[in-house]
Amino acid sequence: MIATFTPCKLHGTIDAPPSKSMAHRYLIGAALSGEICTLHGVDYSEDILASIDCLKALGAKITTNESTVTVDPRRFMQVDPDVLVCRESGSTLRFFIPLALCLGKPVTLKGSKRLFERPLSVYEDLCNGKGFTFDKAADSVTVCGKLESGNYELRGDISSQFITGLIFALLYSGADSVIRITPPFESRSYIELTISALQSFGADVAFTDEYTVKIKRSQLHSYSGKIEGDYSNAAFLDAFNRIGSDITINNLNSESLQGDRVFKEYFDRISADSPTLDISDCPDLGPILFALAAMKNGAVFTGTDRLKAKESDRGAAMHQELSKLGGGLIFGDNTVIVPKQNLRYTDLPVSGHNDHRIVMAMSVILSKIGGTIVGAEAIKKSYPGFFEDIKKLGATVEIK
Repeated sequence: MIATFTPCKLHGTIDAPPSKSMAHRYLIGAALSGEICTLHGVDYSEDILASIDCLKALGAKITTNESTVTVDPRRFMQVDPDVLVCRESGSTLRFFIPLALCLGKPVTLKGSKRLFERPLSVYEDLCNGKGFTFDKAADSVTVCGKLESGNYELRGDISSQFITGLIFALLYSGADSVIRITPPFESRSYIELTISALQSFGADVAFTDEYTVKIKRSQLHSYSGKIEGDYSNAAFLDAFNRIGSDITINNLNSESLQGDRVFKEYFDRISADSPTLDISDCPDLGPILFALAAMKNGAVFTGTDRLKAKESDRGAAMHQELSKLGGGLIFGDNTVIVPKQNLRYTDLPVSGHNDHRIVMAMSVILSKIGGTIVGAEAIKKSYPGFFEDIKKLGATVEIK
């Protein structure tokens, strides 16, 4: 897919798309509940479809109707799948490896090669320590073990997805467990999202102190509700406002636990000054923060190392594409410096790097200066309606 922009300003009102992070968690929570649940406001991005496919493979019966998903989990974990297909979803892969380890038989999780270039060492170490199978190939991993309740320790400076995945599995195991997280603890907000979602189903899961999660044996129950709006994707919409557009964004919960809600504060600081901002708790905001800083006053970002292990190496990808427009980034130790720069139209197309967030960040820039994105189909991973939504708001973008 090729997206070609001419300079434009956007106007109007739009609902933020449903939170992908929350949808993953509620879908898995529904499967663990043992009772039929209905979730409204689900956006069928590639990542969410991957989790739905894995839940089906594990025995859950799932029906979809427009943006509504009904989960009948009465046979969940009562079948023996040989393969779980995770597509390109890091969340799906890391959430389902521990569940697969509860089955006591070999299960292969498959996906794109880039997905399996992303770190899995936390689970590999866990499996090695317990004598479980963990055989990793270029586009798959095969695991086999019988994960049981107990006390576990995980590093806090890794992706929170590992901790969330273990919480799911330990809740399924049916007895009390404890996860101790060694500091520094990054992306804590995502663990709080997991706990909040599971508590909706009656799970007795909570932090007992800053670094300890207690998972108690719980009698889960049915839950039906609406998935809240996504602050991660709303950030890309609001970024248009910071360069001259006038968009009102609805469907955002002001009391949300989503860590990416910090984007509004960070956008304000970038617009007013040349701040130093820590993004260790909100790495998905990296590309749009870099883009906005480049068009505003510049900024320094710390906590950036985890950007290397996303759908692309997001720092390197943004540097490569900004360089085509007369800009670029400067890299330090766990730091990215974005100088103030005069970005300008060139006839060189920019690349989406098979990364949805790079595509959206470059879309914001090109709405100001014009230009073309190749590989824009990566948007389907998290926000498949992005281009249609911004066109409704007046974006002059041609899609081929």
